Amino acid sequence: MLTNLTNPADDGIVVGMGKLLNLYEAKTQLSALVDEAAAGSEIIIAKAGKPLAKLVAFRETARRKPGRAKGLVWISDDFDAPLPADLQAAFNGDLD
Repeated sequence: MLTNLTNPADDGIVVGMGKLLNLYEAKTQLSALVDEAAAGSEIIIAKAGKPLAKLVAFRETARRKPGRAKGLVWISDDFDAPLPADLQAAFNGDLD
C-alpha cells in the first residue's frame, strides 16, 4: 500500500517514489516535469484527486534482428504430421 505524504517544498504530493500533481498543475509545469521524468523521477497526474496517468522517462529498446537464432533451432521434418490416433483421442477428451 502506498503512503501519501505532503511535501512542503512542492505543491504536489509524494506517493512512494513518485510525485502526484493535479492536471492543471501538470499543464502549467509540463516542460519542467518532462525534465524531471527524463532524469528518473516518476510523475503521477491526477484529476479530481484520482490518479489517471504516469509520466516516466522514455527507454529505448533494442530492435529484434530477424534470423538471429538461425542454426540454433531445429524443427523435425514430421513436425506437422498427424498425431497417433490414441494421442489425438486424448487431446479430444476421448480417454477410453
